[in-house]
Amino acid sequence: MKNVVEQLSQYKSVHFNKKNIKTHFVGIPLIILSLTIFLSFINFQFGEIDSPLHVTAAMIFYSFVIIYYFILHWRLALGMVVYIIPNVYVASVIAPIEGALWIAIAIFVIGWIIQFIGHYYEKAKPAFVDDLSQFLIGPFFLMAEVYFGLGWEKNLLAEITPLARDKRRALEAKSRGE
Repeated sequence: MKNVVEQLSQYKSVHFNKKNIKTHFVGIPLIILSLTIFLSFINFQFGEIDSPLHVTAAMIFYSFVIIYYFILHWRLALGMVVYIIPNVYVASVIAPIEGALWIAIAIFVIGWIIQFIGHYYEKAKPAFVDDLSQFLIGPFFLMAEVYFGLGWEKNLLAEITPLARDKRRALEAKSRGE
């Protein structure tokens, strides 16, 4: 399993353009919300039929994702917990609404359009094209960017940035056929 420096430097290697990063701060949360809504349609009821005790597939999925994030970097994982809990709550409110499927689909499509606009500015393909694990790293990368912007985790930023630049140079050389 790749460590946090490897994962974040790989993701950052195709996320240097400020416009791209800004679009990701909109696109990724929209995609995450839509997926959380989709997963909230799958509901496991406990007790009687009208019992409020239930677990959704979103709750189960994010429990595993959070464990993975804690394995990578516990301080960034704490930030992700603060993000994911309200996300799961909002999805649980939207999921029972009539038309929630269409709402989730619309949010999903809009999120991806915004993502691809960002990669147009970046002039680089999305990170997940070469490594599907980068789907989980995208939100984690944004949390890291928030921490970096607040002046936190300076050592982590100092570690990933030169590696990301090297990876980016290698990608650009490969695309030029060097």
